Amino acid sequence: MSKLTSYVAGGALALAVAVSINHQYVQGLPHTGLASAATPAITADASEAATHLVASVSSMPLAPIAPLPPALSDIQLSEARSKMSRSVQAIASAGGEQEVQLVIRFDNSLASAEQLERLGGEVLAHYGALGMAAVRISAGAIDQLAALAPVTRLSMDAPVIASSFSSKSTARVPDQNAPNGQFTGQNVGVAVLDSGLAKHNDFKGYTQYEFLNGKYPRPKLSPAGQVNSRNSSKRTDPFGHGTHVAGIIVGSGNSSAGALRGAARNATLLSMRVLDSRGRGNTSDAIAAMNWLLEYGPAFDIEVVNISFGKAIEESAENDPLVQAAEALWDAGIVVVVSAGNYGRDGHMTITSPGNSRKVITVGSLTDSGTADFSDDYVSTYSSRGPTLIDHVLKPDLIAPGNRVLAPADEDSELGDEMEDRLYRCNRSGCSADDDGRYLELSGTSMAAPLVAAAAANMLQKDPLLTPATIKARLMRSARKIDADPTHAGAGVLDINAALNQTGILYEEALSPLMARSEDGQVVMVEDTAQLWGNPTWGAGYLWSDGYLWSDGYLWSDGYLWSDAYLWSDGYLWSDAYLWSDGYLWSDAYLWSDGYLWSDAVGDTNALYRTTGQVTTLQDD
Repeated sequence: MSKLTSYVAGGALALAVAVSINHQYVQGLPHTGLASAATPAITADASEAATHLVASVSSMPLAPIAPLPPALSDIQLSEARSKMSRSVQAIASAGGEQEVQLVIRFDNSLASAEQLERLGGEVLAHYGALGMAAVRISAGAIDQLAALAPVTRLSMDAPVIASSFSSKSTARVPDQNAPNGQFTGQNVGVAVLDSGLAKHNDFKGYTQYEFLNGKYPRPKLSPAGQVNSRNSSKRTDPFGHGTHVAGIIVGSGNSSAGALRGAARNATLLSMRVLDSRGRGNTSDAIAAMNWLLEYGPAFDIEVVNISFGKAIEESAENDPLVQAAEALWDAGIVVVVSAGNYGRDGHMTITSPGNSRKVITVGSLTDSGTADFSDDYVSTYSSRGPTLIDHVLKPDLIAPGNRVLAPADEDSELGDEMEDRLYRCNRSGCSADDDGRYLELSGTSMAAPLVAAAAANMLQKDPLLTPATIKARLMRSARKIDADPTHAGAGVLDINAALNQTGILYEEALSPLMARSEDGQVVMVEDTAQLWGNPTWGAGYLWSDGYLWSDGYLWSDGYLWSDAYLWSDGYLWSDAYLWSDGYLWSDAYLWSDGYLWSDAVGDTNALYRTTGQVTTLQDD
C-alpha cells in the first residue's frame, strides 16, 4: 500500500498527482517566467533541469498492481479528456511510459486511491484539510484514470517560480508619529510562501518551515491547540527572494538605522519555503504549505498570507488547484495577497495563477520614479494586465509601488551574488552601492504584493474582527485613483493611511467582477459590483477611476454594466474578436512552455536570466 497524504475540501477529495514528464513534452506547454522585453526561450539550463527531473523521478519504481483495463470507447475517451486541463490532455494524447505529476480531484472517498494503484499509479502525499494529495502515474494511464467515476478533474502539478525610500511615501505608509502610525501589525501573524528567510539583522526570532520536495513538518500542539514545540526548519534562503519580500513586510530596519523598516514591522512572520535556490518550486509543495496553514495556522495566529509567485493559467479558476487552495485559506478567514505577474509587456490577459481567483487580492506594480511626486507615477510596464485568461475577471484589484524597491538581502544568495551591483549599504541619510551591502534593489509585482499584505496586517491590528472581504473592499475603495486602464491599475494605488481610515463593512463576498464583450464585439461590459457585493456604496463609481462612466445609461438584468469600449486606453484591442478567444493572445508559445511557478521579480541585468533560465528585461520600468 502506498504512502497516503491528503487534501479534502468541500466534501471533495482532490489528488495532486506528482508526475515527471519527458522533456519532449515540456516544449509548448504553458508556464510563467520573469518579465521579458525579448522573446522568451527555453535555455540549456531549463533543459538540463527538466532532464534532471525526468531522471530523478523516473528512477523511482512504479509497478502496476494489475493490467490496464480495456481501451476506452470514443465516447468514454471524450468524457475523460473533458476532465483534463490542456497540458494534461497533451500528455495523455502522447501516451507512453514516462511518469507525470498531476492534480486530480475526486468527488468522494479515499477508496479512489486503490483504483489509482490498479492503474499503476501511487499516492505520494495526503493533505486532508484541502482535499488533495500527491501521486504519480504513467502518461499512458491518464485516460483510464480520468475515466474513473470518482475523478472530476486532472491538472498539472506545475512547478512554481517566485514574480526604495519613496515607495513608502507613495503607498502612504503612516509615519510612526502620525495618528495611524501606531498600527504596525502588532500581534498579527503573516505567512510568506517563498524561497525562505536568510539570517539578517533586520529579522529576529522568526520561524521557518520547509515544504520543498514533499516535506511536511509537524509542530507539536497541546490539546488546547497551542504550540508546544515548533520543530522548525533551518532558516535559509539560497535564492534571496523570500528575504526581500519578508523585509518589505516585517523588516526592523536595524541595518539601515531604521530607514528601511517594513510597513508592518511588528507583525509576526512565518516563513514557508516552497521555492528552491533558483526561485522555482512545484504546485504540490505550495499546496502542501497552504494545507499546513489550514491545519496549523490558527496555532501561529496566521491572519495574512503573501504569495509572490505564480504559474500559467491553463484552466478556469474553479478547476485550478492552486487557486482552490488559496481560496480555501480565504474562506477560512485568512487574507490572501498575491502578485499579479510580470508579463505586462505582452498585453492583456497576462495575470498569473493564483491571481486569477475572484476572491484573493491580486496586486500589480506601480513605478513611482523614485520621488514623492505622484505626477510622475505610472503602472510598471512589466506589471501583468487583466482581464484574466479563460474566466475574464477584472484584475489586478489594485497596484502598489514595486519598482526598484530596497529591502533586506543576503549577499551570499543567488540574487545577491548575481546582482551585486544592486546591493546597497543604507542609513538615514541614504544608500550607497556596496557589494557587501545588506539591502538589495529588486523590481516586480513580488515587491508590490507584500506592501498590501503589510497594509492588511495593520488593518487587522486596528480591528481584529475584519473579514478578508471587507479588507479587500476597503483597500480598493481607499486606493488613490489614477488615470489608467482598470485592467492595468485595478482600483488604483495602495493608500495605507486611507485604508486604515475606512469604515465600511462588506457582508457579501468581495468577488472581483467579470468582464464580457457584447455580441457585436463593440462594447465591453463590467459586472456591477453594487449588485455583486450587495450594496450600492460599493458600486464601480466608488472603486475604479471613471467607474461611474461604465453604466452609460444601460443596465442588464443580469448585473452587467454597459461601458464604452473607448473608455479603455486600447479600446481597439477590445474590439478584436481574437483577443477573447484566448487562442491568439500569446504570439510566442514558448513564453508558457515549461510549466514552472516563477517568482515575480524583475532585474535590469542578465543575472536573473542566468539564475532562472529565463530571458529578463534589461530595463526596470
